Amino acid sequence: MAISMNNHVFKGHKALLGSKYVTYGELELPTRFEMYQKSNSGFDWGTGGSASMQLSFAMLYQVSHNKELAEENAVKFTTNIVSKLNARDWILSANEVLQWIDDNCEQTLKVEKPTVVMKRLQPIRSSRKTKKPKTNVVKEVCKKLSITQKNLAEILEVPEGTVSSWAVKNEIPRLGKKAIEFYILNVKNQKIVDSYRSFKQLLEAS
Repeated sequence: MAISMNNHVFKGHKALLGSKYVTYGELELPTRFEMYQKSNSGFDWGTGGSASMQLSFAMLYQVSHNKELAEENAVKFTTNIVSKLNARDWILSANEVLQWIDDNCEQTLKVEKPTVVMKRLQPIRSSRKTKKPKTNVVKEVCKKLSITQKNLAEILEVPEGTVSSWAVKNEIPRLGKKAIEFYILNVKNQKIVDSYRSFKQLLEAS
């Protein structure tokens, strides 16, 4: 069975004064007069009359949500099932009704399935951000200036071991940073001066 309705049951009860009640899932079962009217007095069972047919239609429609199926099979369901419910109180599960539909109806009960959009599987990413390895400031400075750590020590006028220590700790003291920034600025300015001199010489030669 494609549909499973565990704990969904129809319950019928006849009161001592003759009133008849049918519930589904502990709620009163709608008569569905607006869709299929065979009786003006509601539901009945234990007979093959119009009120029993009204109950048959309501039960079939409740589990199938298919008006055409319920209408076409109301008479047969009355004969096979509802007319045989002779007790004052009875219980019939939704799965039993669905099984009857499978066994007796020409129409296949269609169940709408949610549309599943297939997506390309993506590798699971850790919620923890991966830290990029920290750049070594001493090596970065030397690379930028195209010099060695020994040259940097000479420029800053500090022992070579001091620069090596900075590289190991990956940190440069504040005064050392200021000295390097000043040297880089001086190199840039010197390049500008050299470019100007070259341009001046080029003009004089022409």
